[in-house]
Amino acid sequence: MAPDELGTERIRTLLFKYALPAIIAMTASSLYNIVDSIFIGHGVGSLALAGLTIAKPFMDICAAFGSLIGVGAGTLVAIRLGERKNEEAAKVLGNVLLLNIGLSLIVMLAGVIFLDPILVAFGASDDTLSFARDYMLIILLGNVPTHLYFGLNNVLRSSGHPYKAMTATIGAVLLNVILDPIFIFTLDMGVRGAALATVISQCVAVLWQLTNFLDKNEVLHFRKGMWRIDWQIGLEMTAIGLSPFLMNLAHCLVVVILNNQLKKYGGDLAIAAYGVINRYTFVFCMIVMGLNQGMQPIAGYNYGAKHFDRVMRVFSLTAIAATCVTTTVFLLGEIFPEAMVRIFTHDPQLVDISVYAIRIIVSVFFLIGFQMVTGNFFTSLGMAKKAIFLSLTRQVLFLVPLALLLPLIPIEGGIWGLNGVWWSMPISDAMSAFVAALLLTRQIKTFNPNR
Repeated sequence: MAPDELGTERIRTLLFKYALPAIIAMTASSLYNIVDSIFIGHGVGSLALAGLTIAKPFMDICAAFGSLIGVGAGTLVAIRLGERKNEEAAKVLGNVLLLNIGLSLIVMLAGVIFLDPILVAFGASDDTLSFARDYMLIILLGNVPTHLYFGLNNVLRSSGHPYKAMTATIGAVLLNVILDPIFIFTLDMGVRGAALATVISQCVAVLWQLTNFLDKNEVLHFRKGMWRIDWQIGLEMTAIGLSPFLMNLAHCLVVVILNNQLKKYGGDLAIAAYGVINRYTFVFCMIVMGLNQGMQPIAGYNYGAKHFDRVMRVFSLTAIAATCVTTTVFLLGEIFPEAMVRIFTHDPQLVDISVYAIRIIVSVFFLIGFQMVTGNFFTSLGMAKKAIFLSLTRQVLFLVPLALLLPLIPIEGGIWGLNGVWWSMPISDAMSAFVAALLLTRQIKTFNPNR
């Protein structure tokens, strides 16, 4: 699909064409951690699964630095193409590559040097530290292709090639699924095998992505003059990407706090249970993120072209679809919690803890779709401050204080303890959805002053 069609094609058709491959890609992408968790949970054990849960926020922090550049680049490319500034869009592509390589090397070096202290701070115990360390060391050494993989996929999608972005992700995931059992079981590498499979898969995907920008018949391709850092473009990308970066960073901070609270009140099995529930909800959240990625170039292009009616139309359709997805999470988690949990483990004690917790955590999950789409909507329009504020409300302003304070509430015979940690999540979800509705209402009035 040519970029010009973002401003003329029917919105419903556009959203379907852009969101469907993004949904498939994001769902497939979620299989990285899902597949690793299934193989490790059944083949290595509950403590290894807890170690993977502890390593996950560190891995997400590394990916967050990639999103700092990649998401901003995708938005800038869509806006510049909407303004018909193709040369500037090409400069954005060049800066994605250069800045991602530099930033990923810095993150890798810092992560390797301080690996053990970070994992201990993230909630690792003597029993889980070795699993978390083995996994993260290999992930860190593959940080450069990870950053490039996410950044180039955003640019591919925003330049009118959602299916190519989808192909890169699906190809990487399929390779990961093939390599996982070989490395984990056949070669007896355990958690290290899972990490190595992920890194190799992303390296192959990056090589394929790069070949797509060699075609000079494409609007966006490699050309002279784009291979130097433009700090103005870098600042613009960073400003736009700051919202998802802070959201990812905040999410990691929250997971670290939750891991430590769970360790304090419930031990390693409570951490493992949270990891199981996270991976269940993560699959559906990735579908919503796919919808958001489908919305992003459409909203960005039409905002740049000042077609505000089309901007609101794509938002409305995306929010409705996302709410349907997160309502499904709520229903499955409340009605069939044990079936969801047993995908990852058959440990009876871990199953009991997870089934109890999942019903609490997803109790207001039907609100999350709207909240996620609203936050990404502001990012798509380049409204960094609003997007940052909205992303921080759920993760930091609400959830962190609740997770720290609710366990201390006195009840008959003691304190609320572990239940307080579980209940902090749905309460913060409800509060953040309310704030999102307020911000969106104010923004709509700027598009339609007479409302």
